[in-house]
Amino acid sequence: MSVPETRSTVLVLTALALEYAAVRAYIEDREERSHPGNGTYVEVGRLRGTACRVAAAELGEGSRTTAALISSLVGWLRPRAVLFVGVAGGLREDIGLGDVVVGTKVYGIHGGRVTPEGLLDRPEAWHGSHALLSAARAAVRDMPGVRVHFKPIATGDLVLADAESEAARHVRMRYNDAVAVETEGSGAAHAARLEGRDALAVRGISDHADAGKAAADAGGSQVRAAAQAAAVAAAVLRRYHPGSGHPGSGHPGGGHPGGGGSGSEGGPGATYRGDHIDFRGGIFYGPVTGKRTGDR
Repeated sequence: MSVPETRSTVLVLTALALEYAAVRAYIEDREERSHPGNGTYVEVGRLRGTACRVAAAELGEGSRTTAALISSLVGWLRPRAVLFVGVAGGLREDIGLGDVVVGTKVYGIHGGRVTPEGLLDRPEAWHGSHALLSAARAAVRDMPGVRVHFKPIATGDLVLADAESEAARHVRMRYNDAVAVETEGSGAAHAARLEGRDALAVRGISDHADAGKAAADAGGSQVRAAAQAAAVAAAVLRRYHPGSGHPGSGHPGGGHPGGGGSGSEGGPGATYRGDHIDFRGGIFYGPVTGKRTGDR
């Protein structure tokens, strides 16, 4: 089985089934495929109303699983960008249920050293792709029904359901600019960075990371938050146009001259200039037809 045409592909990932259902609603002409190595199922199709190809997958929870699977999926599908879309807990009172947080950066909150003086944090942070953030800022101007915040997101291997817990106080004190907390973003950001891809986290707020989480979930807040996050993610991709070789793109080959020329299936570093293809520094994917000219 051949992998899908990849020049315009974006990998859109979720952890939960309800998050995937919200994303899936924006993908047309879906075709199911299975990773030839680890068996991960993806659906490949088009973003509704566009030519942008989307490969979507539901990966399950946890940052380590997320990182491992994204690395394998990127190696297989060779997408231009990675979006992780889903729900999160809000950390500030001014971030309401159903609001969407677009991650300007993602913190990994569990690094540190325990000393007699206490825990000395050794945090990691991954900044969101400038190209995707810029596309997001442009896209949400036309979405007056959605409140969107461009702020940092904290990722940890825990679910906060007590705002007065030691873990919650630790996040508020040490990661004071983070406005949302979830469990996969750091794995997604780390894998995308290692693979040289643009990456962005888009999270709908489904609870306030407090004792009211269970009641909020039972009231349908996760479904609403996932729907809002998916709507924002789709709007971002409509502005991002990953097949055009974005200037300033964080992946290899982004912004190369002629990268958006018609008929090109160029991978990172390959350029199409109308009368020839330059393979130097890159790989070209797709059929090639050549002809002799003169003695050459």
